[in-house]
Amino acid sequence: MPKSRVSRARHMHVWLAVTLVVVGLFSLTIGATDVSLGPALQKVVRGQALTRTEAIVLWDIRAPRLALGVLVGAALAVGGTVMQGLFRNPLADPGLVGVSAGAGLGAISAIVLVGFAPAWLARNVGDHLVPVAAFLGGWGSTLLLYRVSTRRGRTSVATMLLAGIALGALAGALSGILVYISDDRQLRDLTFWGLGSLGGASWAKALAAGPIIVISVLAACALGRGLNGLALGEATAAHIGLNVQRVKNMAILTVAAATGAAVAVSGGIGFIGIVVPHLLRLATGPDHRPLLINAALLGALLLVLADVIARVIIAPAELPIGIVTAVLGAPVFLWILLRQRGMVDL
Repeated sequence: MPKSRVSRARHMHVWLAVTLVVVGLFSLTIGATDVSLGPALQKVVRGQALTRTEAIVLWDIRAPRLALGVLVGAALAVGGTVMQGLFRNPLADPGLVGVSAGAGLGAISAIVLVGFAPAWLARNVGDHLVPVAAFLGGWGSTLLLYRVSTRRGRTSVATMLLAGIALGALAGALSGILVYISDDRQLRDLTFWGLGSLGGASWAKALAAGPIIVISVLAACALGRGLNGLALGEATAAHIGLNVQRVKNMAILTVAAATGAAVAVSGGIGFIGIVVPHLLRLATGPDHRPLLINAALLGALLLVLADVIARVIIAPAELPIGIVTAVLGAPVFLWILLRQRGMVDL
């Protein structure tokens, strides 16, 4: 990697980290309740106690929402970067490994079928059932896909791609059946979950998804050299000493864990995993070692920024964050395709 690109990538690390901190602090000041971070910090510095409203709004509502936005954005962006490197396809996305489809089916099943559960069960586990079911659905679909595409210890990327499409169609059909039998209240819940939101953020969700996402993102960042090798082709990568199958296994498992946990706590949020890798390759080049780190930072930054827009644009109401990422991400993605259509053979 040329020195200019190395320097540019390192500068990008710092710039993205600083911008993320600034946008994160700004997000703590935004909300329907008139509670600002500045006066609250001044009270802390002076040794004054926060009012009950300030403590609840800042610590119990906005801070976990910020933490969840950083985690989910990093997970989706890193997942998209790893999948594009694994498939050597700029259109690859975590949805290709069945995580999104499986997680969606799990969440829809929990929302609809909990209505048929005993009242005591729904009352005790209702708040945790949807994220747990979404995570288990994402993991289950990934394990099934891995089983189908692996033969004699070797995983076929082409088989995985085709099986992922079939699995997504099957999950969509089963989800459609559940939507058909749902009532009006469940339909509303399904709509909002499918559009994605950080509105239900809590420290419990952040602490449940956080360790999985952090470990998965760190593991993915360690795959930079392996993904660089796969870019040369599997045969060439094997000849230069790369354990191709091990890289594939690690890539699939990290994407499944990170994306499954992210979708479980935030619902369906699109375009982060596709747009972020493209923007960074234009800025710093295709080397996955700095690319994965920058993807985590930029993904977190964009999702936190999208969350701020979702809270401000129709305040005091709130847009689902999936709408914001689609509105902002689709034009950017089209611009990237138009800019590179002469260089990229899709």
